[in-house]
Amino acid sequence: MSLLLDSFWRAVAYCLRPRVIALSFLPLLIMVALSLGLGYFYWEWAVEGVRGLLEASQLMKSFWDWLQGVGMGGLKTVVAPLIVIFAVTPVIVVLSLLLVAVFMTPALAALVGERRFPQLERKRGGSMAASIAWSFGSTLLAAVALVVSLPLWLVPPLILILPPLIWGWLTYRVMAFDVLAEHASSEERREVFRRHRGWLLGIGVLTGYLGAAPSLLWVSGALFAAAFVILVPVAIWIYTLVFAFSSLWFAHYCLAALEQLRAEQSRASTETEAPTPAPTPTPTPLALADDESTPST
Repeated sequence: MSLLLDSFWRAVAYCLRPRVIALSFLPLLIMVALSLGLGYFYWEWAVEGVRGLLEASQLMKSFWDWLQGVGMGGLKTVVAPLIVIFAVTPVIVVLSLLLVAVFMTPALAALVGERRFPQLERKRGGSMAASIAWSFGSTLLAAVALVVSLPLWLVPPLILILPPLIWGWLTYRVMAFDVLAEHASSEERREVFRRHRGWLLGIGVLTGYLGAAPSLLWVSGALFAAAFVILVPVAIWIYTLVFAFSSLWFAHYCLAALEQLRAEQSRASTETEAPTPAPTPTPTPLALADDESTPST
């Protein structure tokens, strides 16, 4: 518990560092760049394509006629651009977050390692290919667990327990692996997972609940189209900040656990290699008799 709380407060403090704040704005910058690039090359084509589909629909034609009858025919000109924006924004957001996720966790783990554990040896027990394979396999297992557990979601209490539990398991598996990939060997990583599985799962579940908070802003932006342009970027920034906090929490916890593990192994090795003092020979009765029989001078 002390390790959990210590790593929690350290992660909160690290979120105030300029480097972490700059990383949290990275998906917004990527999103703006992608939006401007795609808009420059494909905006007119996409809007004309959506407008053609709407005008070809008999149902939409009746809807346009109704809007014209109530004096709101001008809305016809803004519907197609709004549809394009609502359709493309989630794709751009997901791509931005994936790019950030690939680089953020290793960068934050390196930050914690440099500032708090500079003496910790880097054994590089996990490569980029191993990290990708581990993440893919863990995601596949989590997806299977979600599908299998779907019938249980009909039970009211379980829908609040099972999804966060599964996503928490996935979060701890992926983030803990990435955090330990640089510093721990494969044997050390497995030992840290074995000793601290329950606490790591708890961190994953808690950060999973925190990650659901930006969804409220996302839903608000979808419901209130006028605030969509403002609320969605804010939700993305908060989500990225939560992601950074999660990475920092796992980094502080896992690297501290690795340091403790190596300290224990070092003490055990020192005790094993310490020379055992030779036993003092006990004189035999015959030797005592000989000493007693020797005349004094």
